[in-house]
Amino acid sequence: MSDTSSTTTDKDTQAQLKSLELTQRDEKSAAGRFVYWASVIFAIAHIYFNTLGTLSELWVAAIHFGGFAMICALMVPAVKATSLQGQRLSLVLDLLLGAAAIICALYLIGFEDALYDRGVKFVATDWLFSVAAIFIALEMARRTTGWFIPCMIITALTYVFWWGPYIDGIFGFAGLSLETLLYRSYFSSEGMFGPIARISWTYVFMFILFGAFLVKSGAGDFIIELSRCAAGRFVGGPGFVAVLGSGLMGSVSGSSVANTVSTGVITIPLMRKAGFPARFSAGVEAAASTGGQLMPPVMGAGAFIMASYTQIPYVDIIAIAALPALLYFLSVGFYVRVEAKRSHAHAVELDARPLGQVFKEGWHYLLPLVVLVALLIYGFTPTYAAGISILSVIASSWLSKHPMGVRDVLDALAQGSKNMATTAMLLVAVGLVVNVVAMTGIGNTFSLMVAEWSGGSLLIMMALVAIASLVLGMGLPVTASYIVLATLSAPALYGLIAESQLVSLIAAGNLPEQAKMIFMLVDPEQFALLSAPMSEANAMALVEKVPADFKSQLLEQALDPALLAATLLSAHMIIFWLSQDSNVTPPVCLTAFAAAAIAKTPPMATGFTAWKIAKGLYIVPLLFAYTNFIGGSATEVMTIFIFAVFGLYAFVGFMEGYLEGRLNIALRLLSGACAVAMLWPHGNLIIDFAGLAVFIGVFIYSRKVAD
Repeated sequence: MSDTSSTTTDKDTQAQLKSLELTQRDEKSAAGRFVYWASVIFAIAHIYFNTLGTLSELWVAAIHFGGFAMICALMVPAVKATSLQGQRLSLVLDLLLGAAAIICALYLIGFEDALYDRGVKFVATDWLFSVAAIFIALEMARRTTGWFIPCMIITALTYVFWWGPYIDGIFGFAGLSLETLLYRSYFSSEGMFGPIARISWTYVFMFILFGAFLVKSGAGDFIIELSRCAAGRFVGGPGFVAVLGSGLMGSVSGSSVANTVSTGVITIPLMRKAGFPARFSAGVEAAASTGGQLMPPVMGAGAFIMASYTQIPYVDIIAIAALPALLYFLSVGFYVRVEAKRSHAHAVELDARPLGQVFKEGWHYLLPLVVLVALLIYGFTPTYAAGISILSVIASSWLSKHPMGVRDVLDALAQGSKNMATTAMLLVAVGLVVNVVAMTGIGNTFSLMVAEWSGGSLLIMMALVAIASLVLGMGLPVTASYIVLATLSAPALYGLIAESQLVSLIAAGNLPEQAKMIFMLVDPEQFALLSAPMSEANAMALVEKVPADFKSQLLEQALDPALLAATLLSAHMIIFWLSQDSNVTPPVCLTAFAAAAIAKTPPMATGFTAWKIAKGLYIVPLLFAYTNFIGGSATEVMTIFIFAVFGLYAFVGFMEGYLEGRLNIALRLLSGACAVAMLWPHGNLIIDFAGLAVFIGVFIYSRKVAD
């Protein structure tokens, strides 16, 4: 690696970066050493739970909570004490809190049967430990993410037993007893130890651990050097290195902020040296690192949660997610290309070795990813595949000059647990909110409200979801934001997309006979019309006459099961993509702030630049909603993808007023029209090719102007 690749930020930048991170104890202290060994033991325990273990899922979730609460409490002190006495007092309090979490987990395991023997009647200790467990979950969420999540959870819990009955209208709720709420939150497999906790201790933990092993083995350095070799020699190469490196790193790290900090200290100085503006350099890094959350196989834990919600196999989800993620990175790359030409960015000598030499020395770092994909395709569960892939990381490292030894393996185990600690506490806490949504039916109410506000317009509904994701993202990390939004709005979004497909089917006169019988019950006079084509307006009017109770049955009988599954996945993909916008959208955009700290640019201005560059976050979900980009045939998907690539490039030209050279106002508008022609879901290839031909003409003209 060159001297440039080891460039680090100065003291001021390091201080700014530190302000974005959690206040953590010194790893060399006694508490730090305890956390290290506790993390190693806990990682081994989770590997056992996910491969050979036979404990009940509720018990494992409780152990997961207790252990990570202890680790998190010691990693992130309740207060930042300056005096030695204050630090000791803080450590004692944190130890007591962590011990209390472990005792709460052990109480659940030891006294679960006794509770059922009493007919689910609480005694004093049941009240004590259930309240204590919820309090600890709230406190851990406060330490790691601030006050937003605890306040949201308290609001949700009190709604169930306190103020819900006083609400009139659609959000009114009859209420449940506090005892019932505590039982469902703590003792049952529905609350904090429910489905979200299960996702946490299975998929999420195993893949975060897999990523930690990859980084420790040296794969991270290989990815950066490979990116430098592959993209560094182009004009504006450092920008492409940021895009490619962040995409590859994000595919295994699953954290946009960590991605920014790890790759940004290399790519941002390189971009500035090449002649890119500082703010643009930071914006590119933030936008590219956000894309790492969209890139398989990890997808910031979103793929696992999506698989749990939709019951669609994980391997199918990551296969479908690959092309959309590529579209996003290409859209960021187009901004880099345009800015490189406008800023006259010059090639930078990256002191990179030949690509063949780098690949020859580091090809073995790719073996664990090959093993992972092969195992998933072969039919192994994701947790088993991740476990075996971790072993393959260790084995493949022995093909390098620096094989992983016992200490490296222990370090990777510890780092994986420490990386997981805050995420585990977050997911356990969010499980309380998801449980309230399920108990009260407020999710269906919210979905009906959003459907009513949208007035049947899919575009308006997507805009409402985008606004909601931005508001939630101000206080929630993107994973939690996706969980909450998917719980609340996915049914409405799925229903509206499915209804639009149903309308098209009726308008074409292709409605199956079993589905026609439902219309026979609803409106016998219109039954005869269903055998012939009609206008979409008339078809929509017929669908609107179907009562809500019958619509789900109608959709199941009218639409192919594979199409319904693709529609459900489209709804979740839309929400997942839109939930990423808080990473790069002011006023709260930690990924952009982290990049700004490295580039020493104004954080808010950098946020707006990153928001502009990350416009693919809003355009690609439109393809999910209005085209067969998900669920279509291979020909359909590739056709949509190819035209979307050029459509996004044309859109960047319209946004920037520049391609290879400056565009006047007429050419700028023409580039925008070309983008609409290729991205709009009209289904007419003639319009697509016309838009492509005109855009190529604009591109060639801008090149001649630049010359």
